[in-house]
Amino acid sequence: MDFKDNIELRVLLLAIYKKEHNENFSDVLKMMENSRVFDIKTGKKYLTELKNMNFLTEDSLTFIGVEEAKKIELEFKIS
Repeated sequence: MDFKDNIELRVLLLAIYKKEHNENFSDVLKMMENSRVFDIKTGKKYLTELKNMNFLTEDSLTFIGVEEAKKIELEFKIS
């Protein structure tokens, strides 16, 4: 799966970066499903993919994941 071309995967990484401290990955997936970005099953596949890319550990972002999320955040900001 190509990270640069998968907008859903990129939005999920950004959502995880922006989540509140009391929220977990499941909360973020539910938020994505409620927003109709993707369903929970797809979200779980995306979480696995992000872990395989070393952007996530079992419960948090890695340093690489934080840096990538910051880049994505800048891409979405309007100048």
